[in-house]
Amino acid sequence: MNSEAITFELKTLSEEAIPAALEKAERYRLLNEPAEAESICLDVLKIAPDNQQAIVTLLLAVTDRFSKGYGVSDTQARELLETLTSEYERAYYRGLLAERRAKMKLAQGPHGSLWAYGLFREAMECYEKAEAIRPPGNDDALLRWNTCARIIAKNKLVEREEDRVDLSLE
Repeated sequence: MNSEAITFELKTLSEEAIPAALEKAERYRLLNEPAEAESICLDVLKIAPDNQQAIVTLLLAVTDRFSKGYGVSDTQARELLETLTSEYERAYYRGLLAERRAKMKLAQGPHGSLWAYGLFREAMECYEKAEAIRPPGNDDALLRWNTCARIIAKNKLVEREEDRVDLSLE
């Protein structure tokens, strides 16, 4: 039996199909099928590399995988963040990335929860930056900040001893 990998030439979407494809990607995300959403976004970005909706949906699909127990690196998510053109969205989604990483660590049990506090605080700082430049009527960053604060309190998370900065002048 031949052990060579089979490759296929991927088919290209038409530009007119982008809105419907992005709706499908969002639907797959909501159905907790991030790999399908990711594939659709990659097809859209192949023909429209600057499509901000596709970038955000792909970023969310990638970070959705954190909670599914996949060994997913956040490198792709960080690269996607840099392609967002809105300063608000970069700050907001940077916070969301840190928050999702924190939740993943928290789900790993006592050892992971040692790291969760710092990641939640990182998320909260990003949300504060986003809050300062948010569009009128958009309180998403406030809602996420409050969620992080509640998770920290509920789980009695504390800063790791080695992350504490000694401000005393001895």
